[in-house]
Amino acid sequence: MEKDQLQVLNALDVAKTQWYHFTAIIVAGMGFFTDAYDLFCISLVTKLLGRIYYHVDGAPKPGTLPPDVSAAVNGVAFIGTLSGQLFFGWLGDKLGRKKVYGMTLLLMVLCSVASGLSFGREPKSVMTTLCFFRFWLGFGIGGDYPLSATIMSEYANKKTRGAFIAAIFAMQGFGILAGGIFAIVTSSIFKAKFDAPPYEVDPVGSTVPEADFAWRIILMFGALPAALTYYWRTKMPETARYTALVAKNMEQAAKDMSRVMQVELQAEELKKEDQTKDFGLFSKQFAARHGLHLLGTASTWFLLDVAFYSQNLFQKDIFSAIGWIPPAKTMNALEKVFKIARAQTLIALCSTIPGYWFTVAFIDKIGRFTIQLVGFFFMTVFMFALAIPYEHWTLKENRIGFVVLYSLTFFFANFGPNSTTFVVPAEIFPARFRSTCHGISSASGKLGAMIGTFGFLYLAQSIGIKNSLLVLGVVNILGFLFTFLVPEPKGKSLEEISGEHEQEDELENKV
Repeated sequence: MEKDQLQVLNALDVAKTQWYHFTAIIVAGMGFFTDAYDLFCISLVTKLLGRIYYHVDGAPKPGTLPPDVSAAVNGVAFIGTLSGQLFFGWLGDKLGRKKVYGMTLLLMVLCSVASGLSFGREPKSVMTTLCFFRFWLGFGIGGDYPLSATIMSEYANKKTRGAFIAAIFAMQGFGILAGGIFAIVTSSIFKAKFDAPPYEVDPVGSTVPEADFAWRIILMFGALPAALTYYWRTKMPETARYTALVAKNMEQAAKDMSRVMQVELQAEELKKEDQTKDFGLFSKQFAARHGLHLLGTASTWFLLDVAFYSQNLFQKDIFSAIGWIPPAKTMNALEKVFKIARAQTLIALCSTIPGYWFTVAFIDKIGRFTIQLVGFFFMTVFMFALAIPYEHWTLKENRIGFVVLYSLTFFFANFGPNSTTFVVPAEIFPARFRSTCHGISSASGKLGAMIGTFGFLYLAQSIGIKNSLLVLGVVNILGFLFTFLVPEPKGKSLEEISGEHEQEDELENKV
């Protein structure tokens, strides 16, 4: 047992993997399932919304969302998520993880359902309602980032902690898969029941009125898995680390963990040094001890998301280029949803999901630091391999090679910084700042996602795709370098990594 470590925390650190660990992964992971499901589906839904609400008579191509509407539908969710990460991250340290945890899920469920309902039938009112509820959906999802990571990290034992936190994040893979499969099934059923000619044959008839239900059903379905875990979320006790180290209630911590782990734990007295005055988030002590760590976790997440989200921009062009998605005018509205969903599901199955689970398998063996460095390194290599001979890849006979390299960049993002940037901030900060610092790190990631999604849209238009890919290569090199600011938490207890005992001893000496 480590010097000064409380018995209840040591019991959690050395506990064997038990059933409560797996229930925690499912319960905590459902937020990420919903998050990925929603982000995945909105790209399908926007195509359908364009055809339904922005059809222009006599136009050679089907209707699409105007650029500003499209940016709003995608952007509000990001802004909501960023706000939620900061707000709920702070609240999770203030009120406790458990109290806030049910709120975020409830918000997600209600707003998922509400985003499929709209006031009125005019394009403007439909889009305004959609944007409003997508902001609040994002707000709930944002809260889930710091809370899920912190709860899992505080529940886990030190040997498999990395794998457990990564497994929560890996639930996104299943969310993407579920989104794809549900969209394929929904569009197939609607297509079989209400068949329609392609756009070029009959522009108006190619979008059946019933298609207006299809997108709503797809969006609302995302609420179901999250709603199913609500009961278990409310039943989870507060984490022992919060109760003991932040709320300073030893008796409650011992009682809660005895129940969860089904072992007998005795409440301990708080030692005098455990009751010393704690320094704040904006203090010199915090900056000296954890300032560089916070810079490291926030900057690597930011740089990763710039690269990760801008890759999505090339997805549509790639699918069209390799012939997975025929020209829009040759299909009816529901057929288009089916084709895009099928293509995205294939990418998810082949590169996204394996990448997540590789991280789960290896994170506690080779460590977070190594996985993040290797991930950024290969993302850089593949970006340059796509960018430098870009003209070569645009030729019809080389398309498959392009897709393989593109998939490999996704694989090494997920078996790399996309997973590790989520895990590490939940481990390296003291308990009373853990949720806040994770919220700050993930919010800076979302800022990167916004730059990746919108900034690169304009960049690709002004300097071309080849040069954009070169810029992304440089972004990945920066990510590689900033990784050196982040310590390796593998195999250590949370109190040892964050130096909570040393802090208390030093503060004691000053008194």
